[in-house]
Amino acid sequence: MREATPKALHVRVQGRVQGVFYRASTQQQAKRLGLRGWVRNCDDGSVEALLCGDEPALDAMLAWMAQGPERARVDALETTPAEVPDNNDFEVRQ
Repeated sequence: MREATPKALHVRVQGRVQGVFYRASTQQQAKRLGLRGWVRNCDDGSVEALLCGDEPALDAMLAWMAQGPERARVDALETTPAEVPDNNDFEVRQ
């Protein structure tokens, strides 16, 4: 049986997602699910991420990101297909 090709998604999250540990919590959740990629704050107050992994893990991550950590309020979550990243970890970027 062949291993599934990883899928990558670019995600933009809008709402109260900065200053509420959204990035750090996203990193923890992504690592728990075995995803790779990155997450960072944007100048417009949103958060963006690149997620890469198998489809069940991506689905679980998107469900979590739609809620976020306790102090967050997610108003919108947009996803678009992306290129699979070169990195093998999940990092918080500035």
